[in-house]
Parts: sequence; C-alpha cells; structure tokens
Amino acid sequence: MNSQRIAILTDSGTNTPQSFVQEHDVRVVPLLINYKDGSCYRSGVDITTREVIDRFSEEIPTTSLPSPQQIKEALEQARDDGYACGVFITISATLSATNQTVRMVSRLVEGFPLVVIDTRSIGVVAGMVVMQAVRMVEQGTPFGELEARLNDLSEKSDVFFTTKTLEYLYKGGRINKVTYRLGSVLNIKPVIMCDEEGRYEVAKKARGWERAIATELKLIAERAARFERVRIGICCSDSSNLFDRLERDVRSSIHNVVDIVRSGLSADLIVHTGPDLVGLGIQPA
Repeated sequence: MNSQRIAILTDSGTNTPQSFVQEHDVRVVPLLINYKDGSCYRSGVDITTREVIDRFSEEIPTTSLPSPQQIKEALEQARDDGYACGVFITISATLSATNQTVRMVSRLVEGFPLVVIDTRSIGVVAGMVVMQAVRMVEQGTPFGELEARLNDLSEKSDVFFTTKTLEYLYKGGRINKVTYRLGSVLNIKPVIMCDEEGRYEVAKKARGWERAIATELKLIAERAARFERVRIGICCSDSSNLFDRLERDVRSSIHNVVDIVRSGLSADLIVHTGPDLVGLGIQPA
C-alpha cells in the first residue's frame, strides 16, 4: 500500500501489464465474455486470451461490462484493505459503459471517495495511464490533483492499431460495412485510432499488413515530434514474432523515447479484433 493510501483500480480492457499490476497492487475488475450456451467468463480470470482464440472456429463470443455488484465489491474490498480513497481508470466511455457504471456505483460505497477517469482510449495506452497514475501516487501527488493531471495525460495520449482481418471489428459493430468490404476485397488495412471523444476513427489506410504496420510507426513518429520525451506502448497478439522487431523499429525511428511498455491483448479485447493485431501507443513523458 502506498503511503497516501490511494487505491488504483481499472478494468481489464486497459491491458495493464500483469507484472506491474501485481507489483503495485492495481485492482483489476474484469470485463465479461459471453457464449451462446449461457456461459459467462471473467476476462483473464476464468478464461485466457488463448482460450478465446482457440474457440473462434466454433463461436465468436460477445463481451459485456462488469456487473455493478462486481464493481461495488472491488471498491469495498479496497476500502476494507485500508485504502482511504481511490482512482478508477477505464477504457473509453464511448466504447464501453464501464465508466458510467463505476460512477453510478461509487455513490453507493460509503467512506471511499473515488475519482473516475475516462482515458478516451483502449488497450495499451489506457494501461499506460494506469501506470502513470500509480507513479503519481507513489511520488506524492495529492489526491485532489490526480483527476486534472490524469485527464490531461489522457488527452495527450494516442493509440493506433491494425488487424490482419476486419471480420471481428465488423461483427462487433466497430467498423462500417463499406470499410469492411474495401478491406476484404482490396486488402486495404485501416489504421484505427481513438478520436478526442474516444470513438474509433480511421486514421490512415494502407494496402496490406506490412504497410499498415509501417503506417502506424509513421503516425507514432509524427506524434513523438510534438514532445520533448515520450513513452511508447507496443501491443501484439503474437508476442513471439513481433515485439522485438517493433521495439527495434521504434528505437531506430524515434529518438526521444524514454520508456517502452509491452502489453499483450486481454481476452475481452481479442473478441473484437481477432487473433492478429499490432497496436502502438504514445504518451508524453
């Protein structure tokens, strides 16, 4: 527990690295994965990313936000464990109702003041906001200053990602029919970002997987030029082949990098992207 007794909580969609979660006692509330037979699994607790991928040939499941009871129990547990207040950091409120639900539930938990942060992003960049929240608390940032500082950091952070197939994004309602058909017929790969409101937006289009990855790197390098120092996040659904290569590419093309965060893809996010994804995030240091 940090000296200020400020708990940091998040949902599983932020993909905060597990080693960091364990080291700093970040409380993760899992999103839910649902199958047609009525079974429901907590992402990262009852089902792994690999298990979801292995079942894709049978069924693409749906996801849902944590129940109000799950959120309430997480807040009460943090309070009962000795934390005096908390910060709950969520993925984009326009992509998930988790943020609104946390705000609603927090009013029901007595004796535990809570700040709720909408990162307006998803995946690795949202996780990088979580990591910075922990560092701010551990460095002594007062509770009353955290909301403004984390909102500012979220506004200045960006994420870009691309997938080999658009099938999962289309079936999940994340892209429209025109984009899906163009991608399928012409091998056009959109590089997707979160806009200022946290909605998915096509940042650029590229023909083919390799060009899409190169486009991501170019977009990240352009963003990096705006800041004196930056942190970069790398998210891959295939860690054995791409993490090392991407880190080399980042370091060779961006010269003001002070930290690189590697993140896998949670079981709940893989449902909407499919088994092949490369994402890059950037945050001012």
